[in-house]
Amino acid sequence: MARPAKPTLPLRDGVAASAVFCAAGPWATLAAFLAERLPRVLDWPERIAGGDVVDDAGRPVANAPYRAGQRVYYWRYLATEPDVPFRERIVFQDEHLLVADKPHFLPVTPSGIYARQTLMARLRHSTGLADLIPVHRLDRETAGLVVFSVRPGERDAYHRLFRDRAVEKVYDAIAPAGDGPWPRVVRHRLAEPDTEQFLQMQVVGGEPNAETHIDLVERLDGGLARYELRPHTGARHQLRAQMNALGLPIVGDRVYPVLQPHENPPSFDAPLQLVAREIAFTDPVTGQARRFSRRLSGDSATIAPP
Repeated sequence: MARPAKPTLPLRDGVAASAVFCAAGPWATLAAFLAERLPRVLDWPERIAGGDVVDDAGRPVANAPYRAGQRVYYWRYLATEPDVPFRERIVFQDEHLLVADKPHFLPVTPSGIYARQTLMARLRHSTGLADLIPVHRLDRETAGLVVFSVRPGERDAYHRLFRDRAVEKVYDAIAPAGDGPWPRVVRHRLAEPDTEQFLQMQVVGGEPNAETHIDLVERLDGGLARYELRPHTGARHQLRAQMNALGLPIVGDRVYPVLQPHENPPSFDAPLQLVAREIAFTDPVTGQARRFSRRLSGDSATIAPP
């Protein structure tokens, strides 16, 4: 017998319902199963009693004897989720795309201690577009432009743009003033180390997998400079790791050159001075040439949250 189609459930503060399949097992109640399956959630009996766990028909389930084979849904909620005090801004929107200017410290999608305080959840909540999905990512610490697909059927076409490196991206960064020569193209091989420093990408020997065009565009006070970064590849932490490899770590970076302790909540007083300023591509759905730019905030020595 075919499993029922996933129901269309309403967003809650921009967060979509998550599905859990009830596997065969020894649990006496649904709450007992969920407590073992998702142990970080501590209030399953209260959620079930409050109607916050539903079945395939969208009906609240009871904490009755456990029944394997069913699918239940809940809305992710974290009581200790940090409140990110900076706001996103919609730069462009049509029936195919939404482009948003993300502030520093705001994750793009739910992960770890963040669910509602994410760019995707905020935009879904403010626009009512439940199917809004980002087609690429920025680090939580990085500010700037993020492109979202509006229609599920068009999503993969936009994802392919980034997989095929058919996107022009421009970043601004503030880092120590280097001797150059400028502009220059830097190439490294970046790899994830098998150590406790797993957040830091390492420069290793071998064929380069990270390439960035870097130019110093303005010298600033205090021995700093503003750089324009144009990545040609999309390795994890590419810009941060490559600037650090040049001996020019980006101001405010808590990962390079020294991994700093995790902050919860973040202090918000020293944002990473890296911003995705511009993005351009040929739209695979409409054939249009698309180019989006964001407005920089702050004085010449700071890339501040918008």
